[in-house]
Amino acid sequence: MNRHDPGFEPVLKLAKPVMDAAADPIRIAGGGEVRTGTASWTDPTMVAKGVFYPDGATTAEERLRYYATRFPVVEVDATYYALPREQQSKLWVERTPKDFVMDVKAHALMTGQPSEVKRLPKDIREALPEKLKEKARIYGKDLPAELYDEVWNAFKQGVEPLRAAGRLGAIFLQFPRWVFPSSEARDRILDAKSRLGDMQLTVEFRHGSWFNEKNAERTLRFLTDHKIPYVVVDEPQGFKSSVPPVAAVTSPELAVFRFHGRREDLWEKPNIPPNERFRYLYDEDELADWAPRIAEAARSAKQVHALMNNCSGNYGTTNALQLADLLKQYQA
Repeated sequence: MNRHDPGFEPVLKLAKPVMDAAADPIRIAGGGEVRTGTASWTDPTMVAKGVFYPDGATTAEERLRYYATRFPVVEVDATYYALPREQQSKLWVERTPKDFVMDVKAHALMTGQPSEVKRLPKDIREALPEKLKEKARIYGKDLPAELYDEVWNAFKQGVEPLRAAGRLGAIFLQFPRWVFPSSEARDRILDAKSRLGDMQLTVEFRHGSWFNEKNAERTLRFLTDHKIPYVVVDEPQGFKSSVPPVAAVTSPELAVFRFHGRREDLWEKPNIPPNERFRYLYDEDELADWAPRIAEAARSAKQVHALMNNCSGNYGTTNALQLADLLKQYQA
């Protein structure tokens, strides 16, 4: 059976839910630490019985506690759709070990993408101009300046418990395919950096023009000059949106790698659910090609996060564990 067939599931040996141990990052010889993990811990296909979580981990709290025994980092995806709540962040701190970190995805309105009005906090919804209240989705550019500021302030307040506890890895800004290299786009990135203050941000582009022959050098120089970590991606190639797998380190503090899978047949196909678009199980040779590049990045950055975004069933967790094993050959 092909590993991308719907009926195929790699087998993970499920351990009993240990709630007080933490997965350790990998210290690379002559460099910093590498943390491997997944871009979600709550995907419905991942929490299904027997897929990743043991039978004893049935609540949100137990699942996060268990996840943190297997991996030292996770990406929070829900904050893209709904602004984070301070109380939720406090619970994440309470439920994870002291050296566990969370990369938090920026809300849609913070990166030029649309948000559902009904998912905005009540105070922001009520303050919207009447013409925006009537819409199903709005963009940040449509908001009055004071409301746009409030979106950023609400986001920062929501993740403050993570930052205060030293658990916030980075704020992950994923720009849409229609954001091309331009002075306006670069100014938007610098505006985000200014707004986030001492919170680390990372940037992922979703259009290949950022790294074409004309713009690649300028893109990397811009990020390096401002010490903004560039998110290195592995994804299908050959599309206008395809960003090449350039393993560049643009900040001495952090480097990030995200693995989207290689489903060329579904990459730009409309109306495909994410768990199908990213349903790709990397084989060991594909991961082995990346391991030395990740280890090399750790010799230029203090921290490296390698996140599997192929969160369909246990594909992401399987590959994250495999990648961690491959990286151990480079550890100090």
